[in-house]
Amino acid sequence: MKEKLTIKWGIIGLGNIAHKFAKDLQLVNNTELVAVASRNKENAETFAKMYHCPKAYDSYEAILNDDTIDILYIATPHNSHAELSIKALEKNKHVLCEKPIALNYADAEKMIAASKKHNKFFMEAFWTRFNPSYRAAFEKIKQGELGKIRYINSDFAFSAYGKNRSRLFDLKLGGGSLMDIGVYPLFLAYTILGVPESIYAKSIFDTSGVDAQTSMILQYPEAQAVLYSGICHTSNMKSTISGTEGRINLNTIWHMAESFTLIKNDNETKYSLPTNGMGYTYEIEECHKCIQNNVIESQLWSHKNSLELIQIVEEVKKQIGLEFPV
Repeated sequence: MKEKLTIKWGIIGLGNIAHKFAKDLQLVNNTELVAVASRNKENAETFAKMYHCPKAYDSYEAILNDDTIDILYIATPHNSHAELSIKALEKNKHVLCEKPIALNYADAEKMIAASKKHNKFFMEAFWTRFNPSYRAAFEKIKQGELGKIRYINSDFAFSAYGKNRSRLFDLKLGGGSLMDIGVYPLFLAYTILGVPESIYAKSIFDTSGVDAQTSMILQYPEAQAVLYSGICHTSNMKSTISGTEGRINLNTIWHMAESFTLIKNDNETKYSLPTNGMGYTYEIEECHKCIQNNVIESQLWSHKNSLELIQIVEEVKKQIGLEFPV
């Protein structure tokens, strides 16, 4: 059997999520973190030392020009996702870009077009799609265990007040609950029920101009999804998928769940599927699989999936009157 080649990673943007990702990267075989980049040299050097990475850049341009990198993980604020992804693809690099793919549909289209033009793998980093609990629950739904799906309820909220408000409360960076965490409940409804017939959404706004909490109802021919995101309080962070013959609870914290519960005929069955590391390992492995098979998109979270989801997000933005500076 042919030995798998080591895939060399670079990371742009070295915030909290990049730390979690780098830790999980160390758990995946045939992987090497070869370069990281921050606009702050000290931050880059500290991060590189922490994860035994040989190169620390103090500019994004420098890491984009590093020809030793196979794939770049882009973990910068939302407003820079499109520009950096397109530049990386143009520099002959594969790209894993943090969600949301972009702040609008037009930019997302350009990113996908760049992936196709340069024949490079590109994926939006919806790591939940590759989570073992989610995949197992999704399979049971596909197999008809719940009958016909009629209702989805999903919430995602945490309190960001009193913390460093620089990103989440900065409209220029794409802050607010919808783009940061509201995309997760929307992702859940979309992966199970598809594109809705109509959407109704309302928000309460922070003084900074970002949405502090957003409620959404997605209407389907025979189902509804009631979804919520907030950054000014906590919530149960559970999700329930209900059908005519049973329901599934994705247990707290649902988007990174290590278990789910199937309820049928008043009987509860809990399925426990602990993750390897934080759970980013599975999307990393998906990237490797696609690159090794010379495909530019994942079957599990495709370019079409990302485009359809951002279209749903665009409609929610329109409903709540959310606009980001150009």
